[in-house]
Amino acid sequence: MRSFKIFNLVLITGLLIFNSCKDKNNNFVFPSIEEDVELGAQVAEQIENDPDQFPILDESEYSDAYTYLNTLLDYILTSGEVQYKEEFVWDIHIIENDSVLNAFATPGGYLYVYTGLIKYLDQEDDLMGVLGHEVAHSDLRHTSRNIQRQYGINFILGLISGEDPSQLEQIAGQIAGTAAGLTFSRAFEVEADERSVEYLANTPYACNGAYSFFQKLLDEGQAGRTPAFLSTHPNPEDRVEDINIKADELGCDTTPLAPASYEDFKNMLPQ
Repeated sequence: MRSFKIFNLVLITGLLIFNSCKDKNNNFVFPSIEEDVELGAQVAEQIENDPDQFPILDESEYSDAYTYLNTLLDYILTSGEVQYKEEFVWDIHIIENDSVLNAFATPGGYLYVYTGLIKYLDQEDDLMGVLGHEVAHSDLRHTSRNIQRQYGINFILGLISGEDPSQLEQIAGQIAGTAAGLTFSRAFEVEADERSVEYLANTPYACNGAYSFFQKLLDEGQAGRTPAFLSTHPNPEDRVEDINIKADELGCDTTPLAPASYEDFKNMLPQ
């Protein structure tokens, strides 16, 4: 009887710990939001200190372009669907590299978009689909969940306790070193795609904006050119279908807004 009571106590304690570590998206994520932000800040610092790999456009020199991009981001952040709108920094940067068709997100809401991707896209709705997808990676805490899976709870506990401060720096360095090629599981990619549709459903843009982007990537790949984005984002054919299925489920507007100002935005960038 005593052992049964002890077992129940351990079980109840475990359940309490488990539930206390569930985040706003109902996922079990052991690092706190503050630790996500701290990790993201360290990654951002390492990216900023590596201009050879990440030549970020100066915000004061390209203020119009940043104002334009932040306006698009604000549509997503005010959609009412971003769980960590207030807690994360939502800091977006443009990386000057016309040969790279990519965008990526790090913990805490740090977002990066390459000039190559911006210029490659045909309309603003496509870019909104990409931004929604990357916001979702941060908001759903995919990188932190990856770290948790890769290293285990004991490592995370040591990281949180601060017993070895160099651990956080090492993790940040690893993320920064592979940032342009961050890979997520099929489940995480689907999750980000679906959340992008949910974000855009509450904006003037086509809620399936990510669809037309991926479709163009597929068309390019079928023509013999495989964009870098596809190497880091698996199963594009299924994802095109999944995005449209999600849009149908929500019954949201899929008519592109396609403002002419998108071409003006492209012309704000280095030519």
